[in-house]
Amino acid sequence: MKSAARVQFWGTRGSLAKPGRATVRYGGNTTCVQITSPGGALVIVDCGTGAHDLGQALLAQAKGPMRGSILISHTHWDHIQGFPFFAPLFVSGGQWDIYGPAALGQSIRETLAAQMQYSYFPLALDEMGATIRFHDLVEGTLEIDDIRITARYLNHPLVTLGYRFDMAGTSVVHACDHEPFSYDPAAQDALSERDREHAGFLKNADLVIHDAQYTDAEYSAKKGWGHSPLGYVSAICRAAGVKRVAFTHHDPLRTDDQLDRIVESVRADLLARKSDMHVFAAADQQIVELHASAGAPLPDAGAATSATAPAMKESTVVMGISETMLAVALAEATRAEGVRMSHASDADSLLKLSRSTPPALVLIEDPFSGTDGLGLCKTLRTEGDAALNGTPVIIVSGRERADEGRAAGVTGWLIRPFTTQYARAYIQSWILRTACRWARAATPADETTRLATLHALGLLDTPTEERFDRITRLAAALADVPIAYISLVDENRQWFKSCRGIATSETSRDAAFCAHVIFLREPLIIPDTLLDDRFAHNPFVTGEPGIRFYAGFPLFAENGSCLGTLCMVDTRPRQFAEPMIQMFADLASLVQKELNSGPARPTGLPTPAE
Repeated sequence: MKSAARVQFWGTRGSLAKPGRATVRYGGNTTCVQITSPGGALVIVDCGTGAHDLGQALLAQAKGPMRGSILISHTHWDHIQGFPFFAPLFVSGGQWDIYGPAALGQSIRETLAAQMQYSYFPLALDEMGATIRFHDLVEGTLEIDDIRITARYLNHPLVTLGYRFDMAGTSVVHACDHEPFSYDPAAQDALSERDREHAGFLKNADLVIHDAQYTDAEYSAKKGWGHSPLGYVSAICRAAGVKRVAFTHHDPLRTDDQLDRIVESVRADLLARKSDMHVFAAADQQIVELHASAGAPLPDAGAATSATAPAMKESTVVMGISETMLAVALAEATRAEGVRMSHASDADSLLKLSRSTPPALVLIEDPFSGTDGLGLCKTLRTEGDAALNGTPVIIVSGRERADEGRAAGVTGWLIRPFTTQYARAYIQSWILRTACRWARAATPADETTRLATLHALGLLDTPTEERFDRITRLAAALADVPIAYISLVDENRQWFKSCRGIATSETSRDAAFCAHVIFLREPLIIPDTLLDDRFAHNPFVTGEPGIRFYAGFPLFAENGSCLGTLCMVDTRPRQFAEPMIQMFADLASLVQKELNSGPARPTGLPTPAE
């Protein structure tokens, strides 16, 4: 019989550690939660001051070098201040993986190292004895031993991730710090669309550990601070079908007796609503065991995307904002390393800027320069440009028009008033969601000669020929792949002289895998495109034909110019042994021979540039 999943709280206080007589029962340590899977995997969520006691307890139980993972929700100090005091990190032979939300301009390692500078702490990060590996995360999924973890952005004035842990028929969600997108205490069950999406992340969980720092009465004066009122937590978890809810991130001014009264009031409300959901206030060192249930479906958000942060490349934000002060505030919020902002003065320039270089994000004020913002979004969506169809469009407005926005293709809403900090976190989270993980190939040094050689062959835009088709048939059969083609790379396109498995005769050179082969002048084999930052978000990976495996072999003219490729493509990851790869290379040699022979063979080919 498998062991139960085990959750133990080591810190449940928010904002500031608050030890004292009035906080003895629920504790004064800031956020730290230990999760042990049925298979024994150790995961720690957040490293507030509670991490010190947890570290001492782990060392007392250890029978050798320790191995574990720490997931940081965000880097506000109450969630990381215990990191330098977590003793297992100083033990030689230990193996620790540290995960945290990616940020524009700074990694999780750099942030943690900053609080261990000599001015603040006597030892540097590099002086810890254990082997520590750092991982920057975005929304998506990852696996740690027998735990499947789904990361999702929360609503907070700093880029923040909530984590869902699914393991052996049980599910736990840690959602701290999070604020309602929209909340009316008098109409708890009237959840906004974005709050319903949050409920989807919590769906059917056995235990939700949720930020509940404020009462409903307190929240009216705390909007924009990034924390939830208890009525909202109760409503969102009821809507999600959650079994048990642990209120956490207790306000530092909250006493044990006050927490008792708050929990009793929520329980009374649940009883009146005939809800069997169980709620409690989490307490330091409290243990909750979870046994396999009927099986909660995994959340849809991020289910097919790796949570590992991509290699960040320069991102462009197009901004259509008429009001001067609002434009200044959003420009400040958008400012970050690797982000370029383009400001449109009117509707026409916004459309032109968006079309010229597909941006990572479009911000549109509603109304903008006398034009309906939703109408502009709809125009962008009907351009027929696949890149623009996938670009997030955020409407900046004083109110949310959810149904109209959905029909127009609006991705999200930035509702005024908001703080610069909140806007920065919101904008960064959308840029990180759409971070580019594909790169256009560089131009070969001999491009002028190469193109002249290609055109001199006289093969572009000619009918299919059996001498080439027989080779692509053989390549597809030999590799057991659905797609094989012979590609000739022109100035702005790749054109297929022979093709099996693809209906089109040419594609853009910008997205072509073969353009990389032309530049490299050597075979390019990609076992899994999703694991390669050059191709993971390439349009031919994320859209049709859904390339997961690619093998391209260069084809050379007699003068040495690389003209094209013989390619084998699959929609699933593949691995081939070296003897098979050599056979593919042999087939490419046959194609190359055909290119350079026969009555169509030109004479007087130009000489490649030195």
